[in-house]
Amino acid sequence: MSTHRYGEYEDDYEDYDDTTEALDEQPRRGVAHLVSALSGLLLTPVALGLLSWGGLRQQQLIQATLSTNRDPLGIALLAGGAILLLGVAALGALSAVGPILGGLIYGVLPSVATMAVPEWGFRLVNRMPKSDIAYGITDFLFIGGLLGVGFLLVGSGLANALVRRRREA
Repeated sequence: MSTHRYGEYEDDYEDYDDTTEALDEQPRRGVAHLVSALSGLLLTPVALGLLSWGGLRQQQLIQATLSTNRDPLGIALLAGGAILLLGVAALGALSAVGPILGGLIYGVLPSVATMAVPEWGFRLVNRMPKSDIAYGITDFLFIGGLLGVGFLLVGSGLANALVRRRREA
């Protein structure tokens, strides 16, 4: 007979050293990775297009008129692009995949390729239909804007991943 007051009920309790149940309790991350990746792949080029188009409109207005007139559409395009990029970076809280993919594919890789071989940059832009967006992206690519945005998105994703790791540890 056991000296513990619940000793007679030992058979009613199981030993929970089984690690498979603990693994089953961890949240599934597949949906978060998918949502973040899709946002990075779909929203990043739209945001960059809006930013470059709005920036081109502002640049053309100021250079053409040599005045400080404002273009409401250009300002709205810049704000919309910035808000979309903020959304991509914020979705990095779900998963770091989105900002990292968007930053690498649409920012860092085209910019590094263009710096290494400038003709590749012209070939990339020539694949786009001729429009103000294409001209804006050309400017943004060759002045280093895409490189900066790409590195900021990658950095945002890496920071989110490090914070998540620290919380889980």
